[in-house]
Formats: sequence, C-alpha cells, structure tokens
Amino acid sequence: MPSRNRRVIAVVVLVPVLAALALWAFAWPASRIAPRDLPLGVAGPPAAAVQVEKQLERHEGAFEIHRYADEAAARDAIEDRSVYGAVVATPQGPELLTASAAGPAVAQFLQQAVAQQAAAGGAQVKTVDVVPTPAGDPRGAGLTAAVLPLALAGIAAGAVVTLLGLRGVRAALALLGASALVGVAAAAITHSWLGALGGDWWAEAGVLALSTLAVGGAVAGLAALIGPAGTGLAAAVVMLLGNPFSGATSAPEMLPEPAGVIGQWLPPGAGATLLRSVSSFDGAAATGPALTLTWWAVLGLGAVLLGGSLRARKTGAEPAADRELSAVG
Repeated sequence: MPSRNRRVIAVVVLVPVLAALALWAFAWPASRIAPRDLPLGVAGPPAAAVQVEKQLERHEGAFEIHRYADEAAARDAIEDRSVYGAVVATPQGPELLTASAAGPAVAQFLQQAVAQQAAAGGAQVKTVDVVPTPAGDPRGAGLTAAVLPLALAGIAAGAVVTLLGLRGVRAALALLGASALVGVAAAAITHSWLGALGGDWWAEAGVLALSTLAVGGAVAGLAALIGPAGTGLAAAVVMLLGNPFSGATSAPEMLPEPAGVIGQWLPPGAGATLLRSVSSFDGAAATGPALTLTWWAVLGLGAVLLGGSLRARKTGAEPAADRELSAVG
C-alpha cells in the first residue's frame, strides 16, 4: 500500500479516536459530579450532633463526617482546609458553615442538601460563609478559568524549547525564565486587574509560575528523552487528563473515582488546589500540591538536562568514529 494511502487511513482513524477520547475525558467527570466522601464537619452538643450526623448519613457515601466540639473548632477546621463545611447544631436550629473559596459549587451543594434536610424537619438553616471568594470574583470563575491557560502556556514553553533545538542548561534556563514571566503576568491579570485572587501577590505568582514550569518541564523533558513524540504525549496527558480531572470547577471529591485522585497527581489539579490554598486560606493544606508540582518540575528539568547530556555524548562520539574510519582508510 502506498505511503500516502496509509497516511490518509491513519488520519481517518486517528482523528475520531482522539475526538472520542477527548469527549470521554471531559464529559464523563462533568456529567457525574456528585459528592463522594466529601469531608464535612458536624459540631454541637453530643446528642444533637449525633442526630445531625445520622441525617447526613442518609446520603450514602456522600460525606466523610468529622466531629467537632463546637462552632469555633469547626471554623478552624474549615480554615485549615480539613473540611469543606460544617453543620452546627444549635438551639435555634442547624447552622451551616461553608467556604465558597474552596469551591463555590461545593458550597452551593451543601446549602441545598442541608436546607432540604432541615425543611423535612420543619426547620430553617442559617448559612455562614466562613471563607468567601474574593469580592472581585464572587463566583470563583477567575481561578477556575486560569487552569487551562496555564496548561497551554506550559505546553507552549516546552514545545518551543524543543522546536528551537535548545538543550541542556540553556533549555532549562529558558523554561525557568518563561515560567517566571508567565507567573508574574498571570498574577498581574488575575489578582491586580480582575481581583479574582486575594492572597499574597508574590506567593500567587510563584504558584502560577510553578504550575507552568511543571507542565513545560514535562513536555520538554519527555521530548529530550524520546524525541518529538514526547511533546505530543506529555501534552495529551495534561490536556486530556490533567484539565478535566483537575476538579477546579468543583472539588476532587466531587468527581467520579479515580478521576479526582488522578487529577491531583497531575499539574493542573495540583496547581488549582495550591492556588486556592495560597489565595484564600493563607497556605493551609498547601504541602501536598506544592510537592506534586515541585516533583513534576524537578523531574522535567532533570530529563531536559539528561537528554541534553546524552545528545552531546552521542554527537561527540560520531566525529571520533569518523576520524578513526578516515585514519584506517
């Protein structure tokens, strides 16, 4: 079969396969959003708290219940990102503590679930947003929208470094410089202009830069080790798994298993979680996602340096072999 015909067949088959894969990756988690062991606190007098907990357990598998002695302890747990919210049993009726900054969709779901539960018992729920979203972005859309551009910036940085033929230390420095500038520019837009972020400016810029570097390092590093195919492979993982599995629009615990867990192992998900912690929670629960991004960045840059070293050795060995053949001739 002529090579041109094989290429036509490859395109005809490959494009639908990629389209189906992309549709599955984005549509499956989006259409199955529901709480799965979502950390939720219960506080108040023991007898009343037990009753609230039993009512919440009717949502089988939805919540992971954490007990707290009083409202103050529940608030501390929310601010530490141990739970997404808490139901406090009071003499006046249940009080719901939420944190829309941890995910507006989660806060909205908790309000609906607890309100329906209270209405069945003839009570009304008082809702208090303990950690609200920034005033400039009450729906939290700015942070969510930043995930895809950062992934694209990282892919672009890794691809450009590869296409320009940069290797070794030069490639690593180019990735570091580009990522730093992306972080500064992104912080200027999301924090200073849009008001979508509300934490320390430089800390947010660092998170945005690290998120970009984690992706860029992976793209350039894989390309340095296995060739141009590495660019496409790393980009596909980030775009087809990292973005839809990130949980940025809701929460990792709202995605079907194992999408939520996988998403937090990849740069987009870890970056979104870390950015939320730095922007609204003073860095609470930031260690895990920060380590995830750091490992991606370190391994990516290490692969870039290793690939450059291997290429230099191979290039140096070829002239030596040519000289030996010339001397024999």
